[in-house]
Amino acid sequence: MFNATRTTTLMRHLFCTEGEDALQAVMRLKPLLAFDFDGTLAPIVERPDDAHVPEAVSSSLMRLSELLPVAVITGRSVADVKPRLGFHPRYIVGNHGAEDPTLGPPSSASQALDAIRQRIELRADGLGRCGIEVEDKQFSIALHYRRAPDAGAALVCIEDLLQGTEPVKRFGGKFVVNVMAVGLPDKGDALATLVRREGAGGAVFVGDDVNDEAVFMRATPHWLTVRVGRDDPLSRAMFFLDSDKELVQVLERMLSLAVAS
Repeated sequence: MFNATRTTTLMRHLFCTEGEDALQAVMRLKPLLAFDFDGTLAPIVERPDDAHVPEAVSSSLMRLSELLPVAVITGRSVADVKPRLGFHPRYIVGNHGAEDPTLGPPSSASQALDAIRQRIELRADGLGRCGIEVEDKQFSIALHYRRAPDAGAALVCIEDLLQGTEPVKRFGGKFVVNVMAVGLPDKGDALATLVRREGAGGAVFVGDDVNDEAVFMRATPHWLTVRVGRDDPLSRAMFFLDSDKELVQVLERMLSLAVAS
């Protein structure tokens, strides 16, 4: 049985003997292949609207999707990410795992954020002065501060905005604070649901950020999890890549193993 369960807090580079063995083992299970979008399939850019999947990545994923089920599980909304991919995965799950079009909209998830929306409207000028850009994705709200002149001041502004707005859950990311209703599925829940739906023997997931830890922590012995970047030494991912540029090599190796099996 394939088992790459973490025993330490130190990730190993996927391009090592142990990583190659783990990849070969999981690919023999005909797994579901799932990927985050920003920072994984698409490089992080200053303006989120400019993000897209490089042609080399989309081409490899297009070929892989003809052999195995492929999913994109992203913090973006499904409508936002779909035209940025350059290929057609079997599944796209948005809003950090909460938006699965095959299951319908989460009950009352959007209404739970209405109080925050009202605050955002009333404080729009102040948020703008802090350099905070608001992205409302219906089932979650992202407060971006990548272009803020003072990141510390922006975080104070965001904390003031969210003060007393429970019950909502918030979690960070790369220059972003995400807010959504409590009780919604996360990325780990979403991947587990897709694996069951497909009846897949295993899963591969590649991500790069805080919200991907929900998958890394949930991984079973038949999942292979990979984090892009080694900036978080406490990540629960099994393996890491040094950057999203290494993803093309991983996809090509997956293709060769999928064809061989």
